[in-house]
Amino acid sequence: MDANDDRTGDSAAGLTYTGAGATREDGMPGRPPGFGLLRVRTRLGTGREVFRAAGRAVLTWRMHRAMGVEMATGSPRAEPGVRVVVGLGAGRLRIHAPCRVVWAADGERRAGFGYGTLPGHPERGEEAFVVELDDEGAVWLEVRAFSRPEVWWARAAGPLVPLFQRLYARRCAAVLRRLSRASPASRA
Repeated sequence: MDANDDRTGDSAAGLTYTGAGATREDGMPGRPPGFGLLRVRTRLGTGREVFRAAGRAVLTWRMHRAMGVEMATGSPRAEPGVRVVVGLGAGRLRIHAPCRVVWAADGERRAGFGYGTLPGHPERGEEAFVVELDDEGAVWLEVRAFSRPEVWWARAAGPLVPLFQRLYARRCAAVLRRLSRASPASRA
């Protein structure tokens, strides 16, 4: 972890769960008991330029928006304390899920953020999108989360929710791989 570039704030106020910031660390220590876990790690490419482009796309909401996800926020970047309403789906089936960024990192080898659920979100928990540059120069996206259903229809979906979360994480990686290779900085 790039300790100097890992930021947290008093961003736990109003969250619908305990253990804010647990997605910051591998293994998610401090997460609340009884929550389902998700960890999907996907290689994006190689090199510092791919890392920079991928990190920038995650931190500026570009990855999510390129997937067709609405990210309603007044902030151009993920920073601790920033509120965002995530919109998934279309038309009358669009789900609006309020979240708050609880931590962010923008370092030499790690970039990303974690956000937690606020009242009105169909789940309780936290999700993180972390881009890392390893010692061999490989660039990875890891999506990690802990969650449990909050509303009746999310509980009724049962085992489909974790399946959707895994598919979503894999789609994040596919889109981010494309964005990091298409970036002008990664072509230099």
